[in-house]
Amino acid sequence: MSASRQRRLQTMANTFSQIYFHIVFSTKNRVDHIGPDIEQRVWAYIGGIARKHGLVARQVGGIDNHIHALISSTTTHSPSQIAKCLKGESSSWIHKEFHEMRGFAWQDGYGVFSVSKSAVPNVIEYIKNQRVHHQKQTFEEEFVELLRLHEIEYDERYFFG
Repeated sequence: MSASRQRRLQTMANTFSQIYFHIVFSTKNRVDHIGPDIEQRVWAYIGGIARKHGLVARQVGGIDNHIHALISSTTTHSPSQIAKCLKGESSSWIHKEFHEMRGFAWQDGYGVFSVSKSAVPNVIEYIKNQRVHHQKQTFEEEFVELLRLHEIEYDERYFFG
């Protein structure tokens, strides 16, 4: 076997991946906790959590009662691991940083949607424009629309518990 073919085969044995996840979750009971006065600090902190775990937060944003995070990852992180670390570590930080928000919590669940590389710029713009977007649509309406767009079945009885 030629040396060049051997190098190609060795390279193919490695795993190469880049996956984009659009993760969405709300505050518990969709209470308006994250106002414009603190949102940039919260979004930046969530980006730092992603970095700490070897992820890249392409865009983080939202409004008072929910967030959107576009995260790029390799196959070493599952979506559930990503959501767990983003929610858990940000909640802990919010409790320490904003003493008046000791009752703050994220909802139990989350939505995660795969994003193709070609759609990344559109999702970034979508996340950046959340305040404008939500002048016309509630979080609940937006979330249902995302589920339908991605053809995810759901049972409304357990939807926003």
